[in-house]
Amino acid sequence: MPPHGKDGDRPRAWLSWSSGKDSAFALGEVLRSREYDVVALLTTLSSEFGRVSMHGVREDLLDRQARTVGLPLEKIWIPYPCPNEVYEREMSRGLEKAKSDGVRHVVFGDLFLEDIRRYRESRLESVGMRGLFPLWGRNTAELARAMIAGGIRARIASLDTRQLPRTFAGREFNEELLEALPPNVDPCGERGEFHTFVTDARYFHEPVSVKVGPVVERDGFAFADLTAA
Repeated sequence: MPPHGKDGDRPRAWLSWSSGKDSAFALGEVLRSREYDVVALLTTLSSEFGRVSMHGVREDLLDRQARTVGLPLEKIWIPYPCPNEVYEREMSRGLEKAKSDGVRHVVFGDLFLEDIRRYRESRLESVGMRGLFPLWGRNTAELARAMIAGGIRARIASLDTRQLPRTFAGREFNEELLEALPPNVDPCGERGEFHTFVTDARYFHEPVSVKVGPVVERDGFAFADLTAA
């Protein structure tokens, strides 16, 4: 049985799944609270590269994550670069599909960026849905350590080279990494300093083993080419 369980008495929700630690920890929090029934993961991918938007994670690794979580994966394909009107059109199509399945809530792993939250809430409200933010407002230094202590295992999949040296790409997200981060970098990378790929969590059926390949730079970002081990 999927880790969320089937429970018709609880409101159904999709979870915005970036493949990274914040969305993974947010899912863990929702599963633990049992307040909502998460019935699918929602991910945006680049049609040009076949990878998760911003994170640069290969589609096959994303699929492996979904299988080990035990939830269906809903993919939103967008071009690169993607005009905002195209993004909103494709996302609205995905949300309408969720509504047709009785879903009225979407869970996000956002932490403190007010403009991002307002944008998400505005878009959801326009289609009669509501956002849930289980990690909102938590101290990110404490949260990063809670993730590690709580069983989240991840690697840095991509980073902004204007904020973090490319040598961090591919590194494990652990206590050593947190100690090594420059003081201007948020411990959770909430300002876009870095993005991660989760290889294990307590609700995974099995770890997603990866190998770290070459680091590729594009448009000011460094991407660690993660492949299945």
